[in-house]
Amino acid sequence: MNKRTWWVGLLLTLGIMSSAWSAEVEFRQVTPGVYAYVGPLTDRTPENLGLNNNIGLIDTAEGWVLVDSSAGDLAAKALEKAAQNIKPQPVVAVVNLGSQDHRWLGNDYFARQGAKIYAYQGTVATQKKMFTQLQASVARKVPALKGMKMKTADVVLQKKQNSFSLGGVSMQLNFYGDAHFPGDAVLWLPKQKILFTGDVVYVDRMLGVHPWSKVVSWNAAYKAMRALPATVIVPGHGRVTTWSQADAETGNYLAKLVQTMTEEAENFSGVGAAVSANQDWPAFKHLKHYDAWHKRNLNRTYLQIEASL
Repeated sequence: MNKRTWWVGLLLTLGIMSSAWSAEVEFRQVTPGVYAYVGPLTDRTPENLGLNNNIGLIDTAEGWVLVDSSAGDLAAKALEKAAQNIKPQPVVAVVNLGSQDHRWLGNDYFARQGAKIYAYQGTVATQKKMFTQLQASVARKVPALKGMKMKTADVVLQKKQNSFSLGGVSMQLNFYGDAHFPGDAVLWLPKQKILFTGDVVYVDRMLGVHPWSKVVSWNAAYKAMRALPATVIVPGHGRVTTWSQADAETGNYLAKLVQTMTEEAENFSGVGAAVSANQDWPAFKHLKHYDAWHKRNLNRTYLQIEASL
């Protein structure tokens, strides 16, 4: 074997190892009986199987409860394997917090294994409305997830605050208002004082305002959710944290976004001038994807508020 062939072989081996490692999923303990998988801050890729978000795992007397289910079968199997590595018991339930692909397109896999799916009614409505769009979008980025089937909740919770127990663990699925997606909800564990926020909270990276996001409502939802006495926050993206970081990187940003763009719209500044005047917000420049998302967030927030005046 010549030196060039040896190097090519080594690089190919490292590439395969890198891809395999990237797809590895590991839940880390948040507190006894509660775990979190913290996804990378990058976009969905074939290597991460679309798992660039955070997923929760709760140990109960009946088996595992999963908080969100991934973007399809392969990712769901990776989550299942990671749960089994902690304790060999089935996933008996999945609680969906949102409608973005990697929060619920794994439902079908877990339902086939016997899990019961829970979600807030507004979440289910958005899932049904956006399924075709989400399915196509994630399949473009992660071709291995192509062909997912729509599976929404078996148990559709109707109230804005829904208290229930799974395997002896008390939980509350709360809806405070439309946010990153319409129908975004949060899961509160009152005994453990742990809050799974889904996409209502982003840390370490800039949150994203999509055309279907509801920024004013999102800001109000954050403020209402803030009343919960949580000691641990598992955000939708970024490290497991506390209210201090959540406030600094989501709460304060949403509040400034709404206040500033409301003033700009009321003064008839025009979207171009409003974005130009506010493109530099030093308090948030450290967040990953700031350059890609901040001006887009300003633009969409201004247009939403202008349309409501």
